[in-house]
Amino acid sequence: MDGAETGEAVAPVDAEGEHRRSLRRAATMTAGFGIAYSVLFLLAAWLMSSVPGARASDQEIADFYNSGDKRRVILVGLYLMPFAGIAFIWFIVALRMWISFSVRRENALLSNIQLVSGIIFVTLFFASAAANSVLAASMEFSDAPVDPVVAREFPQFGNSLLFVFGMRMGAMFVFTTSNIGRAAGTLPRWFTYLGFAVGLFMLLSASFQPWFVLVFPIWLLILSGFLLYRARQIPASLVVPPRPPIVLIRP
Repeated sequence: MDGAETGEAVAPVDAEGEHRRSLRRAATMTAGFGIAYSVLFLLAAWLMSSVPGARASDQEIADFYNSGDKRRVILVGLYLMPFAGIAFIWFIVALRMWISFSVRRENALLSNIQLVSGIIFVTLFFASAAANSVLAASMEFSDAPVDPVVAREFPQFGNSLLFVFGMRMGAMFVFTTSNIGRAAGTLPRWFTYLGFAVGLFMLLSASFQPWFVLVFPIWLLILSGFLLYRARQIPASLVVPPRPPIVLIRP
């Protein structure tokens, strides 16, 4: 016998409350993965930043790659990069979940550009990390001699992938995320303007300076902090008050 037959109280399904809880989980997941990516990427980039540049002398290059301690620092950064990429992939998916819970109607064009640019960005910084560390890996796992010409070309190739191509894809990700947040009203106006400025800077800057790689993860850290703040605010401001049970009595 069910509640309708016995006159027992039947509580309705609180669809709105479940939506709020889903929104909170999505915002928390997005913030967590965004912070994880930013920290791992910055740490890996810092460890790999000691690779000799194009202006290093032949002796400096030989001394660096013949030093086991210095090579292993580069390899530690290399092995951290895949975890940064995994965190970013989870971040993209969680961000799209949060957007789908936050808006009634998504912009399909911006949503697809956001997804594709994020995936290409991950691919490019993976390839860049491999190019910057290939000499260190070669010296660590084989007895091949150091060729100063090759030792200069591979890091330059890696930097070209990241600074010329990867940063442009990152700019597209920043533009689309800021546009989606602005249209939906889920991001504050000052942050969307900041996103447009950051995206324009990443799109138009022509620099191989190491600090350039800090721009995107720092922007993402700010976004993650805002989402974490929003997630904590959801229960206090948006939780639906409990409703009295509905009593159904069968005549």
